[in-house]
Amino acid sequence: MQKDQLFTRRRMLFAGAAALGAAGTAGALLAGCSEETAATAAAPAPGPQARQVLKSSAFRLQPLTGEGPPRAAPHKLKVRTEPILRISGRGRHMMLTFDDGPNPDYTPHILDTLAKYDVRAMFFLCGECVVDNKKLVARMADEGHVVGNHTWTHPLLTTLDRRQIRHEMESTSDAIQNACGERPQWFRAPYGAWNRAAFQLGAEMGMEPMAWTVDTTDWMEPGTSTIIKRVESGAAPGVVVLSHDAGGDRSQTVHAIREWLPHLIDSGYHMTVPARRA
Repeated sequence: MQKDQLFTRRRMLFAGAAALGAAGTAGALLAGCSEETAATAAAPAPGPQARQVLKSSAFRLQPLTGEGPPRAAPHKLKVRTEPILRISGRGRHMMLTFDDGPNPDYTPHILDTLAKYDVRAMFFLCGECVVDNKKLVARMADEGHVVGNHTWTHPLLTTLDRRQIRHEMESTSDAIQNACGERPQWFRAPYGAWNRAAFQLGAEMGMEPMAWTVDTTDWMEPGTSTIIKRVESGAAPGVVVLSHDAGGDRSQTVHAIREWLPHLIDSGYHMTVPARRA
C-alpha cells in the first residue's frame, strides 16, 4: 500500500510537467495492418487530459513463457520520434491497456474479468511491483496478455539523465523476463512524458513506444460511473484506452470494467493486442 500511495503522490506532482513534455506532437494512423492484430502509428504523447466482434480466440497469442535463451540480445528497432497512439480501427478494433501494476489486490480481478470475456490487453508494469508479484506477471503472459515496460520506479523521465533512464528501463525488462520468460517488446513512459533518450533506449532494447487515446483518469478515483462514462463515450475504432491496476485504490477500476467491457463487446467492438514479434 505504501508503494501505491507513493505512486499517487508522484502522479499528482508530475502530471503538469508531463503535459508540458508531451505537448505539441501530431498523430497519424498507420495503414496496412491485419484485422487480427494491432497496427502501430506515429502519434502524439497525450497529457493527463488526453483521452473489437471478431472472436478473440482468433487473435489469441501463444504463451510468452519459457521461450528463447535467457538475456537474448534484443532486436534493435528504428528510433521513433513520437509514441504510437492508435491501432488499426478496421473491424471496430480497440485496445485496452493497464499501467503501474501488478498489484495483488486489483490485478487478479481485472484478469478474471478479461478472462470471462475472452479478451486480451496490454499491461505496462513497474519493475518494483514485478519483483513482488512474479506469479501475476506469469499469469498475464500465460493468458495471452502483452506485458510491457513502465520503468522501475515510475519517475518523470524528462528529469533523469540517460544513464538513469537506461537503468529504469533495463532493470524492469530484466525483472519481467525473470517473471515470465521473455523480455518486453513495448514501453510506455510514466505520465506520458517522452524524450529523445527514452525513444532511443527503447529502440536499442527492442521496445516500441506505446501511448494512448482515451484516458479514464481512474488514478484520480473519480467514481465508478465516471470511469464507465469516459470509456463508453471515448470508444471508437482504433483507440487505445488507458486504465490503471495499481498505484492507488483501484477498486473503482475493477468495478467499472465489469460494466463497460461487456457493453463495448455487445456494441460490436473487438478488443485486440499487438502481435508478438519474432
